Amino acid sequence: MEKGSGSRIKWIFVNLVTFLRKFIFLVLSVGPIPDHIAFIMDGNRRYAKKQNLIEKTGHRVGFLALTSMLKKKLKGLIEEESIVNRYGVRVYFLGNLKLLSEPVRLAAERAMVATANNSNAVLSICIAYNSTNEIVHAVEKSCEEKWEKISLLNASGSGYGLIRLECIEKDERGNLIKLIDIEKHMYMSVAPDPGILIRTSGETRLSNFLLWQSAYSYLYSPSVLWPEIGFRHFLWAILNFQRNHFYLEKKRKQL
Repeated sequence: MEKGSGSRIKWIFVNLVTFLRKFIFLVLSVGPIPDHIAFIMDGNRRYAKKQNLIEKTGHRVGFLALTSMLKKKLKGLIEEESIVNRYGVRVYFLGNLKLLSEPVRLAAERAMVATANNSNAVLSICIAYNSTNEIVHAVEKSCEEKWEKISLLNASGSGYGLIRLECIEKDERGNLIKLIDIEKHMYMSVAPDPGILIRTSGETRLSNFLLWQSAYSYLYSPSVLWPEIGFRHFLWAILNFQRNHFYLEKKRKQL
């Protein structure tokens, strides 16, 4: 009797939680939903100390499969039954991938190719990445692209000698490279600017992460450590994003 009663209570509880979650999602769907949520996964060492774990264990818990995935699980990531394929998630590895060891770089490239046809969601994993390097990379690529175009024009006889920068009028030089040129060469050009940027552990620094893209993002810094983040924190982040969405969009349009 007690066993049956316990099972019934559990069934009621599970269904109640499911109903409440669906109701919350329904309420949230009335307001604007961010296309992109970015994370700075902070607090793994502190979590390890808090749980009396070895520090590397804290990182393993915090990153879940991500850290070990780079060494051991990229192959599993692209298998048909993997979670990314089950939910139609396309995977990108963003950053200076040349800095990775060859086995990891090749595995990351295979994962990106294998998930290229998935279109339900995008998971971008920043590795060997910081914003300073990203901006320099984008400017360099933009200059190379523009220089190549000028060289081709001159080679075809229609460039009017513009291969020499001093031949270009001063007021025209500022138009050689435009904002759109730089943005299309950003590592993060594969995704929209984040609507929400979450950094756990209560830290408010961006630590050289998505500096270009987060100018008009809602910044959320819950005090919980990364391994402790849960549904309620995502809920609170989205609710506050919706409260501030009009203001952020107004500022974005003034740019």
